[in-house]
Amino acid sequence: MAPAPPPPPAPAAVTVVGIGADGWDGLPAASQRALLHAETLIGAARQLALLPSRCPGERVAWPSPLRPAVPGILAAHAGRRIAVLASGDPMFYGIGRALTEVLGADGVRVLPSPSSVSYACARLGWPVEDTEVVTLVGRPVARLTAELYDRRRLLVLSAGAATPAEVAAHLTGHGFGASRMRVLEQLGGERENITDGTAADWPHPPADPLNVIAVDCRRTPGAPRTGAVPGLPDDAYEHDGQLTKRQVRAATLGALAPAPGELLWDIGGGSGSIAIEWLRTHPSCRAVTV
Repeated sequence: MAPAPPPPPAPAAVTVVGIGADGWDGLPAASQRALLHAETLIGAARQLALLPSRCPGERVAWPSPLRPAVPGILAAHAGRRIAVLASGDPMFYGIGRALTEVLGADGVRVLPSPSSVSYACARLGWPVEDTEVVTLVGRPVARLTAELYDRRRLLVLSAGAATPAEVAAHLTGHGFGASRMRVLEQLGGERENITDGTAADWPHPPADPLNVIAVDCRRTPGAPRTGAVPGLPDDAYEHDGQLTKRQVRAATLGALAPAPGELLWDIGGGSGSIAIEWLRTHPSCRAVTV
């Protein structure tokens, strides 16, 4: 007797629909159907406002902070057809990660739209694979420092309207004031706009909150040059002379051989320069200096 075929997979508990600034009209048919059939629609207030009135589901706006609220809101609507709205690609720095952590990959069906990075690279003519992406959502602008290399192209995912000015000030303060900056707002929507300038002369008012910042990095002549390997120049640090010298830092990091995600405890770390060099090796590395 032939073995019985395996049962069909259970339907996902939640459908995540990526939506762009072009709203309902920019959604493919599968995404529109998911939203029309949902009994509960969850998303940011601005995203829910993009849906037409013929979407009958109960509308639930995410609170702030969002991440701690995810399990409770999903539990409150368990057993219903749930659709969650996300910006662009839900699995690219989006709500998709939080949902899969709670429900598992099999509990989430993802219907993506183009990400802000895809839109930005299309507008700029930049190959996506040659463009470094840095997010400042929920992170300090200092996160940029380790990514600054002459002639590198960066796309910065903005935290809000004030982020472009913060990025311009940070670039200028770290020897990259000559860098060209372009702020791309409301990508894909009717109010799409691109503002152009240089970091050192960034006079523009706050941007639209939905923006991405493109940086064509240019080091200011005479500014300290930093490389990708450990051993920053001594003058790259602000110090009072009590600093582990460049060659010692380079040799120490070579011996420690940090891997992504590893944690360094530096006991008797003094100025903390070893920990700083450790952190520069990969964004996921962590360090504690005592």
